[in-house]
Amino acid sequence: MNKGLIHIYCGDGKGKTTAALGLSIRASGSGFGVYFIQFLKSVETGEINALKNLKNITVIRGNLPFGFTWQLNYEEKLELKKEHNRLLKEGISMLQGDCSQTLLVLDEIIGAYDYNLIDRQMVLDFLKNKPPMLEVVLTGRNPAQELIELADYISEIKKIKHPFDKGIKARKGIEQ
Repeated sequence: MNKGLIHIYCGDGKGKTTAALGLSIRASGSGFGVYFIQFLKSVETGEINALKNLKNITVIRGNLPFGFTWQLNYEEKLELKKEHNRLLKEGISMLQGDCSQTLLVLDEIIGAYDYNLIDRQMVLDFLKNKPPMLEVVLTGRNPAQELIELADYISEIKKIKHPFDKGIKARKGIEQ
């Protein structure tokens, strides 16, 4: 590898985070350092518990309890934006040296970006000026055009059918 690339896993289907987790496990198993930063999610899940036990993987996530973005009031959105900015800065500060054999996953950053729940300019500046050997994954629905233009890979996961449409909530071990 002579250059780290930018991946986007997007779409309305289940599996964007799962794809990022799979790449994280692959990278870790190949000796990479992995930094998995999660935005818009704070509930403990099986995959996060498993990641924390794997060698070479650092998980960074907020712990602010909140509901869906459309349920938040203005003050809660401001607090969440501060938390997301802190998470991104913390992750960036951990990156050292040439970052060869380093993977940075920014899980659900696309949603945080779209809903203005993170400093958009900070995200763009980081992606445009990232360490050259750093591999970066962005996940979420509906990536903005400027993110699409920066990406080297874009994979869309399309929902055909999902139990949530029938009112079935997230199940432990499957969606959580």
